[in-house]
Amino acid sequence: MNAPILVAGIGNIFHADDAFGVRVAQQLASEGAPEGVQVMDIGVRSIDLAFALMDPRELVILVDAAQRGGSPGTLYTIEIGPEDIPNGFDEHALVNSHGLDPVRVLTLAKTMGANLDRILLVACEPHLLDGADTGYIGLSDAVEGAVNPALDIIRNLVQKSLSETATIGGSS
Repeated sequence: MNAPILVAGIGNIFHADDAFGVRVAQQLASEGAPEGVQVMDIGVRSIDLAFALMDPRELVILVDAAQRGGSPGTLYTIEIGPEDIPNGFDEHALVNSHGLDPVRVLTLAKTMGANLDRILLVACEPHLLDGADTGYIGLSDAVEGAVNPALDIIRNLVQKSLSETATIGGSS
């Protein structure tokens, strides 16, 4: 059986701060994830994420860069409810070797029958997204500085979820 919690790092390492999710996932994996947590460096592999979402999960934490208008390095925790995931799916829109659109992947997984009740996005406001496709590798200083705080957020979310599961499991 797969872990009840999935932490999936999303991003393209060749597009500067877009690699935030990948960097966080790699760091969390190298430190050793708690029991019950599966950490995946998804990168831009849409299909891998869609299939990982098919496994029963108590919680899914996606980690990605997201432009929301804040200062570079600002962290956001965004809850994604089932009502936020569109119905219907355009199979031609999924494959993109340069990026991964989480909404499209969630839509595909929903279409395939995944249970997407508890999804959180831990996102970082980017400073530099390599729209010029220069192949710049590495995070800007502001986004690199957000990696450890993001790890703290993820650890707290995981601990809270594991505690809730233990409490629910222990009260039956």
